[in-house]
Amino acid sequence: MSSKTDSHKDISADEHVDRLLATTLAALEDMKAVDVRVIDVRGQTSITDIMVVASGTSTRHVKAIADNVELEAKQTGVQALGVEGEKGSEWILIDLADVVVHVMMPAVREFYALEKLWSVGGQAGAATEQDS
Repeated sequence: MSSKTDSHKDISADEHVDRLLATTLAALEDMKAVDVRVIDVRGQTSITDIMVVASGTSTRHVKAIADNVELEAKQTGVQALGVEGEKGSEWILIDLADVVVHVMMPAVREFYALEKLWSVGGQAGAATEQDS
């Protein structure tokens, strides 16, 4: 395959993750996602490099945020491997391979406490809050 036909070949894996994360964070900000947290899970799991956790103010807002993340990723050439939870819209997971995005209602987010789960035994300060 020629690197001219595949823009991902022209950049390193870390640069790809950084660009995908920037796209994800911009999509979340565009839709006014609340309490956005970025968790670097490299070295803790092989399923992804980065997890992003965000909240919406209603199930409709959660769905709109998730739809925008998926759309923005697609526009940069990244197809979601899967989207789960759209029916109930209290917790929607968007799997972008290198970045997994969880958009949740605040009560669901508090109950499952993903930030605490992924920071136990991990790097101190692995979860970083983004301005939103």
